[in-house]
Amino acid sequence: MSNKRDYYDILGVSKNATPEEIKKAYRKMAIKYHPDKNPGNAEAEEMFKEAAEAYEVLSNQEKRSRYDQFGHAGVKGGPSGFGGAGMSMDDIFSHFGDIFGGHFGFGGGFSGGFGGSGRQRVNKGSNLRVRVKLNLSEMAHGVEKKIKIKKYVSCHECHGSGAEKGSQPTTCPTCHGTGQVTRITNTFLGQMQTSSTCPQCGGEGTIITDKCKVCHGDGIERAEEVVTIKIPAGVNDGMQLSMNGKGNAAARGGIPGDLIILIEEEPHPELKRDGSNLLYDLYVSFPDAALGTTVEVPTVDGKVKVKLPSGTQGGKVLRLRGKGLPDINGYGKGDLLVNVNIWTPKSLSSEEKKMMEELSKSPNFKPNPSAQDKSYFDRMREFFS
Repeated sequence: MSNKRDYYDILGVSKNATPEEIKKAYRKMAIKYHPDKNPGNAEAEEMFKEAAEAYEVLSNQEKRSRYDQFGHAGVKGGPSGFGGAGMSMDDIFSHFGDIFGGHFGFGGGFSGGFGGSGRQRVNKGSNLRVRVKLNLSEMAHGVEKKIKIKKYVSCHECHGSGAEKGSQPTTCPTCHGTGQVTRITNTFLGQMQTSSTCPQCGGEGTIITDKCKVCHGDGIERAEEVVTIKIPAGVNDGMQLSMNGKGNAAARGGIPGDLIILIEEEPHPELKRDGSNLLYDLYVSFPDAALGTTVEVPTVDGKVKVKLPSGTQGGKVLRLRGKGLPDINGYGKGDLLVNVNIWTPKSLSSEEKKMMEELSKSPNFKPNPSAQDKSYFDRMREFFS
């Protein structure tokens, strides 16, 4: 089990907290535990990193949704493709522009190996979202799907640079290639260094004077791409998987976004899903239930034969172990639960009525349940407890 603390507890907010409340709580903790304000305090530095990691997840709608559903397992690296939530000090400072309107530092800025004020902005492509419909068999065994996606890709003419062939971007004269403009002010805590995005180059550190005629300097263009998606066994309806770097390309050679895959379950004509278990309603005639018979029951891998003993009662539940769906975390497979229903004819011929009237006079046809014939609710409680 993970020994990580709950992200909401770390920031001191409720699970219903708004994005603004989360942002405000993180800003407060970042100022309190900033390494420059707590020099040599390892505990404060750990709290600083812990708060940054919590904010990195809870401030992102998709990551927060996965965390709410799966906990820490939903935002760590693994077979399902979730991105990691661990952060370095460099990662933490790279996000401060969103919180404080630019990079900041106490007592001389980001010194001591925690980065510098000259940090160029890295473009990030937007995420894409697709829906993939799966039948129960595909969910049971996993499947590989190829889908065609319209997305932004790197420009074929300039290869993502945004510059016309034969030309090169020039260093920004305002920020001298750092992507930031810096100002230092004196406060009661000492010198505070604030940095904001360079207004001339937009934080990139360079300026394109001769733009590519195909992408007009953006470095990206619209195109179609076939993406192969490997879906693990045991996924559920509504589950989201993520493929890193398969979203839209970023402008001028930045980091591409992610591809978010939303799983949709196609209804099965006979089986119903209940977690890892499958449910099936079996209807048998009164003579078959009384005499016993062999019936065919559908599974995700085709039909199997099941023997019904003589005297089978309506409402009896048969458990076919291991015929359900696998757990996505590898904790075994569910079962197929077959609910036996005795089919009663809705209309009888005169001859059939006489036969039934004669049978009803027999003591064998008088209800006489034993202690072993549990009620329907007792059986359901036993199977699902």
